[in-house]
Amino acid sequence: MAQEVIVVSGGLSHEREISLESGQRVARELTHAGFHVTRADIQPSLIDVIHSLDHPVVFPMLHGGSGEDGAVSEVFELVGVPYVGSSAVSCRASYDKALAVPVVARAGLAVPKRAILPHDMFRDMGASTLMGLIEERLGLPLFVKPSASGSALGASRVDRIEDLPTALVNAYSYGRVAVVEEFIDGVEIAVPVFDLGEGPVAYPPVEIRPESGVYDFEARYAAGATTYICPANLEPSTIQACQEAAVQAHTSLHLRDFSRADIIVRDGKPVFIESSVAPGMTETSLVPLAVQTAGQDFPDVLAQLVRLAAQR
Repeated sequence: MAQEVIVVSGGLSHEREISLESGQRVARELTHAGFHVTRADIQPSLIDVIHSLDHPVVFPMLHGGSGEDGAVSEVFELVGVPYVGSSAVSCRASYDKALAVPVVARAGLAVPKRAILPHDMFRDMGASTLMGLIEERLGLPLFVKPSASGSALGASRVDRIEDLPTALVNAYSYGRVAVVEEFIDGVEIAVPVFDLGEGPVAYPPVEIRPESGVYDFEARYAAGATTYICPANLEPSTIQACQEAAVQAHTSLHLRDFSRADIIVRDGKPVFIESSVAPGMTETSLVPLAVQTAGQDFPDVLAQLVRLAAQR
């Protein structure tokens, strides 16, 4: 009898449509791999669906919000159903960039200089008071983003300090805390990490070249808006350093099954930006491309994750 898998996607985050696309692809690939797949959204009937199936495994494909901040994983743990992906505690630690980056920095990885600005502090202290301090400490250009969000939503580059308040307001529209960091000029890459039972392994890095020059939401998901090169056009020693950094980030954040490290290579050295516990699996996503470049069958990799989860 085929293993029952529930692919959960959708949710109510700003990334709902992308989540649905990722869920559709994962469901299709797992069906091809021989599993009996049920698709579900985040709604009260999800618990009934879980209880109606014989020892199912949940494969969450939820981007942003409750999908990556550990909330839905807590529910799965309450229900007692095995699921693919990181634990609720690890999801929370990774999703909040204000918390995750210092953890990775303590593990020895290079990270951008940064400042964390809660909305209340921005409002109470005033933009004019903070702008000079930020420019003095971090310089220009800057990169501003919400502390807890994905797909570059609410993120923007700041080349003039007088544009910083607008960038902060944009970031605050997606969360109460903003991260302001030095802009790292270099080669942008993504490094998927999978643990298929023998420890985390980094896959070929994907170099990201957006046509617009900015890897924003449209560049990520609009077909043809970005050129992806896999493996990245980097020296072998640099590729190895980036892969080692991705595994180190995965390990230091106590992630499980799979993740994706976003890295910028500056002067031949990796600078860690953030990790994702639920990277996109759409037709334009980076993780499936890296798996294919590694010479592996994507449905087989997903199938191994399900089998591992079923054994927990």
